[in-house]
Amino acid sequence: MLLVAVSGGVDSMCLAEKVRLGGGPFAIAHCNFGLRGEESDGDEALVRTWASSHGIVCHVRRFDTKAHARARHISIEMAARELRYRWFGQLCTEYGYSGVAVAHNANDNAETLILNLLRGTGAKGITGMKATGVLPVREFAHIPLLRPLLGMTRAEIEAFARGHEIPWREDSTNAASDYKRNKIRNLVFPVFADINPSFVKTLNRDMERFEKAFGRGVNEPGAPPETAPRPKPVSFECREEEWDGTESLKQPAGELIMDAERLAAEGIDPARLAPGRWETGDWIKPLGAPGRKKLQDWFTDHHVPASEKEMAPLVKSARDPHHVLAVIPWCIDHCVRVTDHTRRILRISVKNH
Repeated sequence: MLLVAVSGGVDSMCLAEKVRLGGGPFAIAHCNFGLRGEESDGDEALVRTWASSHGIVCHVRRFDTKAHARARHISIEMAARELRYRWFGQLCTEYGYSGVAVAHNANDNAETLILNLLRGTGAKGITGMKATGVLPVREFAHIPLLRPLLGMTRAEIEAFARGHEIPWREDSTNAASDYKRNKIRNLVFPVFADINPSFVKTLNRDMERFEKAFGRGVNEPGAPPETAPRPKPVSFECREEEWDGTESLKQPAGELIMDAERLAAEGIDPARLAPGRWETGDWIKPLGAPGRKKLQDWFTDHHVPASEKEMAPLVKSARDPHHVLAVIPWCIDHCVRVTDHTRRILRISVKNH
């Protein structure tokens, strides 16, 4: 039985109707992020009414998205993404749903391509979204994520909705250009359309060509086994030492040196270091930098390949599990730097990088 994510917008309402017409059993999940007051409540009411009229189970959850964003030091967009996908995974686990269907379409895919290019990307970023994948949450990464509308443009979706008299609601924030994606949608894409009215389909065909040219990565669903070598995990050893201040404070090549007492203040026992892995929302204040930075942005700025990003061991604060104190083997956080007052250090020596 499939779980279908339905926001109340035209894309997801079209998806729900298409799944319903297909005849298979499914349930609906609706997220009320509480960001647009009565408008958000109206979206919820529409989805509940539509589901009830067709005898479909409808799960609804309200989130304090702004509070989650503040707590995780992430954007509202990222907070909403994190909240919904984790909840979808929980629903699948609790009710035994076989997978999650979302309403990403060809326009969304084209927008994502442009965003990736502007941020700087590799082969994975120019091949676009896939029709099948997995939930982007580590503990639910075994649950399929499906995008049945990926081949349809937004104009085609709206035509289908009108032809089948499907109700939907417009999100008033889509008309604003406050977010990067909205700027591309509202300001850039109209220019593209003047140059090539079929640019959305053109960009999606280009992504398909990139996919064929570069092939699937070994970690993507549907990839043949060992199409490319898996990156080796970073091998390193740690040792705690007395510090007399005679060695240069500059981080030596192949080593990371941190103040052991400052690590202890963050809840880290240097003698029992248990590195974690990158997660959405992770951040770091790189040594010498003026402020904090999303770890994803740090990886992009330093051209770290996606495969190495996923394998990089991280030392994370126990006080804030998204605060990264060290990215082995590259960088440490400013708060655990060695200073003239340091008396004990943790030295991490990298063996194979």
